[in-house]
Amino acid sequence: MICSRCGVSLTDDLAPGPCGRCLSSPPFQQQTVSLFHYQGPVRDAILGWKLGGDDAAVQWLIETSGSRLKALIQPDDLLLPVPMPISRMRRSGQHHAANLARMMASVVGCQWDWQLLKRIGEQERQSALSGVARRKNLRKSFSLNNDHWDEHWKSSPATGQIWVVDDILTTGATLHFASRSLRALRRPILAFSLARTPTKE
Repeated sequence: MICSRCGVSLTDDLAPGPCGRCLSSPPFQQQTVSLFHYQGPVRDAILGWKLGGDDAAVQWLIETSGSRLKALIQPDDLLLPVPMPISRMRRSGQHHAANLARMMASVVGCQWDWQLLKRIGEQERQSALSGVARRKNLRKSFSLNNDHWDEHWKSSPATGQIWVVDDILTTGATLHFASRSLRALRRPILAFSLARTPTKE
């Protein structure tokens, strides 16, 4: 079972809908969607992309999911990748969430922007932290680039929903705090991940 609001995996005996945490403290995104479980061939494809730089399998996953993506994301929507810390991006030479947003935009026919959502400071890697520590680690990690919004998007025809895009969802902390930083836009905010971990933390 998946929480319809934050997208985190729940125990199967719960009724469909938001989880207890989302009912008591709703996240800023209205919905969270993941295409796949982070396991098996999908996990292999993502690891090959993130660790080895081979994006062919991930590109294939996006292209074969085209009909579902087009049902979710409209041409006037805007995709915003979760920003990486600058030092990590320089070391890897990659911005995986931005590359993912670019692939999705190409399939859907919408626009994307990697500069509107900014990363503040340097944080530990989320994969090394527990669920509570992940939220604390990211609490003040994102902000809206207001000048960029005013210059490029305030009067743009891309007036639909805003999607915050990330590659893997585990606890939902990254998408929660990234979405929270966009609340001043007063636009519908949704969250997307290519894959989510299949078990609840």
